[in-house]
Amino acid sequence: MRSNRLAIVGAGPSCTYVLDRLAAVAKAAAGPVPLDIHIFDRAGRFGAGQVHSPDQPVTSVLNRIAGQVAFAADESVVAAGPLLPREDRPTLHEWCRAKYEETGDPVFDLAAEDSPRRYVHGLALADRFRRYVAMLREVPGVQVHLHQEEVTDLEELPDGTLRVVGGDGEPVIDAGHVLMLTGHSSNDPARYPRQAQWSRFAESHRAVFVPSVYPLENAFAPGQAGPGTTVGCAGMGLTGIDVILHLTEGRGGVFTEQPDGTLAYRASGREPDSIVMFSRSALFTFTRPFNAKERDTGKLEHRGVFLTEDAVHRLRRSAGRPVTIGGREQRQLDFRDHVFPVIALEMAQLYYTTLLGDDIGRRLEAAARPGYEAFLADGGRCAASDTSVQRLLAPLEAIVDRVAETLDAVLSGELGLTEAKERDPDAESALRRVLEVVFGPGQAGAIAARFDDPAGFADAVAAGESPWRHPKSVAGQRFSWDRLIRPIDRGSFATPEEYRAAMLDFLDLDRRWAVQGNLSNPAKAAADGVWRDLRYVIAAAVDFGGLHAASHRDFLDVFMRHLNRLCNGSALEVMEKIRALIRHGIVDVSAGPEADVTPDERSGRFVVRGGITGAVLPVDVLVDSRVHPFDAKNDVRPLYPNLLKRGLVRTWCNPGTDGPDFAPGGLDLTEDFHPVRGDGEVEKRLTLLGWPSEGVMFFQYGALRPNQNHHIMRDILCWMREFWGHTATETETTHTQDTTWPRVERLRHWLDANADPELTGDVRLWRVLKISEEVGEVAEAMHGATGANPRKGASHTWDDVHRELCDVVVASMIALATCTPDPAKLLDERLQHLVDRVASP
Repeated sequence: MRSNRLAIVGAGPSCTYVLDRLAAVAKAAAGPVPLDIHIFDRAGRFGAGQVHSPDQPVTSVLNRIAGQVAFAADESVVAAGPLLPREDRPTLHEWCRAKYEETGDPVFDLAAEDSPRRYVHGLALADRFRRYVAMLREVPGVQVHLHQEEVTDLEELPDGTLRVVGGDGEPVIDAGHVLMLTGHSSNDPARYPRQAQWSRFAESHRAVFVPSVYPLENAFAPGQAGPGTTVGCAGMGLTGIDVILHLTEGRGGVFTEQPDGTLAYRASGREPDSIVMFSRSALFTFTRPFNAKERDTGKLEHRGVFLTEDAVHRLRRSAGRPVTIGGREQRQLDFRDHVFPVIALEMAQLYYTTLLGDDIGRRLEAAARPGYEAFLADGGRCAASDTSVQRLLAPLEAIVDRVAETLDAVLSGELGLTEAKERDPDAESALRRVLEVVFGPGQAGAIAARFDDPAGFADAVAAGESPWRHPKSVAGQRFSWDRLIRPIDRGSFATPEEYRAAMLDFLDLDRRWAVQGNLSNPAKAAADGVWRDLRYVIAAAVDFGGLHAASHRDFLDVFMRHLNRLCNGSALEVMEKIRALIRHGIVDVSAGPEADVTPDERSGRFVVRGGITGAVLPVDVLVDSRVHPFDAKNDVRPLYPNLLKRGLVRTWCNPGTDGPDFAPGGLDLTEDFHPVRGDGEVEKRLTLLGWPSEGVMFFQYGALRPNQNHHIMRDILCWMREFWGHTATETETTHTQDTTWPRVERLRHWLDANADPELTGDVRLWRVLKISEEVGEVAEAMHGATGANPRKGASHTWDDVHRELCDVVVASMIALATCTPDPAKLLDERLQHLVDRVASP
């Protein structure tokens, strides 16, 4: 039995998830497990890491509801292997409920749909980490060592191991395998022209520049950003919101509810005088809607009608540019021209289905299908994105034109419902749905009760009030991508005061839409259902050089901003506080769009200038309130720059075929998350999950979700299967790691990527027909093995029959994986059904 030493660098959430898998598999072993685990964390926040630290300010709120956070694999994870007992893998909601029962602390008194404080998530992560470490230490042969130590380098040793070097430059341990889970970091401002200018100015003047705000509790030195100062935040996303709440509520300010339900802010006197918020768009991330899908995510989360992985593969065949990346051919797409038109179609169809109901939705789908199939077949014939979007949406909009004309005539009293149904048989179901969307179920029922009286019905509609400020006509609620991403009309303001008023009005509207939820509000449903629920399809388009270099840059610079603003926003409670702070006056949004910040030599301060509003706003403290992208070369910590120098890793580059290359900053990794070395060889002793893979892959960070076969756990299992294969060479386990379905998935993706461009239509048909072809091969082998063919005689062996039978099974599994999102579960259920039938009397 040989000893195996694993070094894990980074002890945040991903480390907790990894320990779940290690503990479950080690506990299932039939004998001792020779495993020596060393876990390193610079800050010593084991289980939670820095971003989710239990010690962070209590003002920061998790932008995920409690019911959608997990800590361990569950039954939904394909080929997860042995699972821990149910009581050892609670969701965050379940953990909080148990903690509330234990302590009575109201901070833990959460419903599944509530957003917890981020430090509460950190408490839960640390608790689960300790539990999984204890489980591992109970297994004979397993040792777990915790090191509060920064890892600064890895050195290759002659015996093939890697030496882990600590913060003082001295070796700590030698390990056979290193798993990097380093999470968020920040970049050296001196490496970026604008930040370098700000930094140099601050060093020579009385102004202060804060290049990174995390950890938030250490972002401002004593005396900084206090009374008498103005703070400017370059970035209005989640980080900027964290800064606002830290400098207001975190300084002792109090929010109180007013009689009208809004919040008012009472200052403590310890806040800065003003917090100037600015960005290119001058918009905060939009309020995250009430998640009505939580009651049954399997049924209620959106499944793509047009935006599917099959659509991406077909677009690659018809419009992709062939290029060699990482030793394999990839057919690259243009996100704006090829993928976004399908996203817009999916959003429009979901928007109108939410507004008008399922009957109209099915008609819209059928009407759009021919144009959609043509688009997949020819990739839009090189048309510009706007042209393709217009073509794809035209059949939907034509139907909505007619439906809107009919329904609006009924709503205004010009047409009775009976006549409307003669025009459109779906008029009544669509009208009932519109009433429910506009007025809510209660008012809608009362208004619908007057259908038989057209004039009275119209009066009831006119007298009704939409809680969500929806127009009372269908024509006033048409889908518009531009209005979704630019909700404040550029023509509606010209001065700082006008923009402030427009922002407050939009925040009120956005709050109302968020309250309505992601199943009832058309705009929130379209954003949440496409950009969140179908994120895996977007990943299929982007990952591993799926976009050409210029388009990849455009995706990260433009469309990722849209994605984050549309559906990665803060909770309703948080945005209500932001609205109160703007009304109070301490938060200043008057710079408006296209604002810029420049150093002012005369005053020694920074000055924010509004590009449209003309606002001129001096600030004493400038904060870069944006999450830094992963950039291995420019990381402020020494580890990744040192690994690059040693050639153990290299950065990934998307080669420009008709323009410059694009290197987003992440590392060059294989599909198994091993880095490609500087010499082009794969370094299998190293595995990197999460943040360092951003660039070659898309959206690799986030919290683990339950009941989702979540990509974070699938990535961990990819590492786990290979690592445990080495670790358990001489250790029998009572459960083996089933790699069957993941390998089927790899085959399916390879087939999709390398399919014959001449094969058009539904890919499911070709997958099923392949089974018939393989069955024919079995029959031929059977004839040959039994000598039943009088002309050829015994032309095959029984081994040939066995192999052909295996090919039938594999073809069937690939077909099943193509036709259903969870083939393993379906096959298991079907087998159990057949067993039950056989066992029944």
